[in-house]
Amino acid sequence: KPCAGGSNPPRCTMCCIIILGREKIMEDKTFELIEKMYNEFSKKFDDIDKRFDDIDKRFEGIDKRFEGIDKRFEGIDKRFEGIDKRFDRLEGEVRKTNAIIEHDIMPKITVLFDGHKQHTAQLERIEMAVSEHEELIIRKIK
Repeated sequence: KPCAGGSNPPRCTMCCIIILGREKIMEDKTFELIEKMYNEFSKKFDDIDKRFDDIDKRFEGIDKRFEGIDKRFEGIDKRFEGIDKRFDRLEGEVRKTNAIIEHDIMPKITVLFDGHKQHTAQLERIEMAVSEHEELIIRKIK
């Protein structure tokens, strides 16, 4: 006699086979679903890996560019160090030149200017004397 399929006492073999068959079908479908999900996730992860590889390549390019920029800045830093040294030497030379101008040249210019004033005053006195003599000579001639 076939079993109605839901009784608590022991089931008939036909019901057990059907139940086991259904469980097997369910297991197969579950396995297929899990396998399908695994394959889809694998593809997604492969895509993500490719994207990260692309990003890594881009960062490598950026790193190389920054290395180039760093080298350029090192060169610029060296140039500025050279310029700083040149300015320091130039500053020292300017100080020396200013000291020479203040202590050697300015007093000489002052002396020359005083000599020019004295010379001009002397020329004016000579001119006045010549004018007086010129007047005397002109009076005598007339």
